[in-house]
Amino acid sequence: MIAFMQLKIKKQLLTLADLNYRKFSQKLNPDGKNILGIRLPDLRKIAKQIAKSDWENYLHTATDDSFEEILLQGLAIGYIRIPIEEHLLLIGNFVSKIDNWGICDTFCGTIRIRPEDRAIVWDFLQPFFQDERPFFLRFAIVMLFKFIDEEHIGIIFTIISKIRHCNRYVKLSIAWLIGECCVHFPGKTIKFLESKALDPLTQNIAIQKIAESFRIDTCTKINAKQQKCK
Repeated sequence: MIAFMQLKIKKQLLTLADLNYRKFSQKLNPDGKNILGIRLPDLRKIAKQIAKSDWENYLHTATDDSFEEILLQGLAIGYIRIPIEEHLLLIGNFVSKIDNWGICDTFCGTIRIRPEDRAIVWDFLQPFFQDERPFFLRFAIVMLFKFIDEEHIGIIFTIISKIRHCNRYVKLSIAWLIGECCVHFPGKTIKFLESKALDPLTQNIAIQKIAESFRIDTCTKINAKQQKCK
């Protein structure tokens, strides 16, 4: 039997559902299943309430009947404050529910890593880079955004240079990551692009991301465009 807490949340979600926003969300997330049409701030508010209450009961009884119900679980997990080892177990279990970019990226963006936990999270992510399942891989790639620093920039380039996957969402996540790396480490990113270590399509999408960025100077954009694959 679904717990009272879960029934209450289901009712709350249905109350917040908006038909017009549903149509908008479906266009953004064409792979999302059974989208109700609930705005992200509303979901975050509920998730924070869950994280401060009986979140174990909620996660145990939560159903995956809609896009928002799955996302709400991810948001709640992101907001929970527990020891990192326990937190990573919840995170790892949730990744298997990700089947679209919207849930993946919003979930990753909600996860906060304390400075003292960065090493264990980095180690936790490594097996995901060997996984052939697209959204397991995208999850790990998007999590790399949290490690764009002097210590990790080189190994980030090494990791993504080894990824060869036909899924467009994997390619797009790599291109997006390269664009962000170029914001913080333009010289090193251009040097990486010069190596042509990425597959041609991903390389060209990454260069497009750089060209479209308002945070990257014109000279760097020109240098990046010179690395475009034909």
